[in-house]
Amino acid sequence: MTATFDIHSPEPRWWRARALRRFFRHKLAVTGLVMLVLLLLACVVGPHLLPYDMLYIDLRGRFAPPLSGDHYLGTDPLGRDVAARLLMAGRVSLLVGFASMVLSTLIGAIIGIVAGYFGGWTGTALMRFTDSFLCFPQIFLLLALAAFIEPSAVMITIIIAITSWMEIARIVAAEVRSLRERDFITAARMSGAPAWWIMFRELLPNAAGPIIVAATLTVARAILIEAYISFLGYGIQPPLPSWGNMLNNAQQYLDSAPWLALVPGVAITAAVTSFNFIGDGLRDALDARSDLR
Repeated sequence: MTATFDIHSPEPRWWRARALRRFFRHKLAVTGLVMLVLLLLACVVGPHLLPYDMLYIDLRGRFAPPLSGDHYLGTDPLGRDVAARLLMAGRVSLLVGFASMVLSTLIGAIIGIVAGYFGGWTGTALMRFTDSFLCFPQIFLLLALAAFIEPSAVMITIIIAITSWMEIARIVAAEVRSLRERDFITAARMSGAPAWWIMFRELLPNAAGPIIVAATLTVARAILIEAYISFLGYGIQPPLPSWGNMLNNAQQYLDSAPWLALVPGVAITAAVTSFNFIGDGLRDALDARSDLR
């Protein structure tokens, strides 16, 4: 049977279905997807099912260990329910991770596709601009920017995004350079299609595979970065909880109340691991060479 091809794509129509089947045959990817869905459901629905909200203070119940009555994960130094704070913090940390991924992917994709399509001095200038950002250690750049602005969820998201787009830009530029001489792009040029149409309606969809994989891994990295700078006190500030500032508040109680650090630490590990598993599965599923293995 002869494969049919979409007029705007060099890939056969059945390619996406085959990639989806390869993804669901990847056991770690499916495990990561299940972990992520459960984590999202817990953060979205969980706070409404708990008997206490994150701001309820019970000074008589300070440092209650896990499984103490209605405090399933114990309480903190102010008697606040750790489970309620953990799930609300999960909303903040995951939202920062996803929003940072969207912004950094948008910036990186635009710079990469323009650099890869036009090449020449335009591409060289954009890639040297990208390299100049890569010259600075990301953590130091993040801390420097965070020290000069008022920390908030929005500003932390923007800071993480503008320091995380470089890898995506390089991936997109390399992918576009390999696609721009393909027959379907030549046909689009000969038909008189403008450059913006070719870049964003022809090249970008066909470079989506590497972008999706990089974006998935960017979410995991953004969650870790947020936790890191919040742990150091430069990130999201109380009373708004995040997994990072929960760790920061728990560091002085490691001996007397270790669950205060263990609980957000496990949540960060679960979130990052799930995104890494999903990224590995997407990488294999979107690799056409997987059919040859």
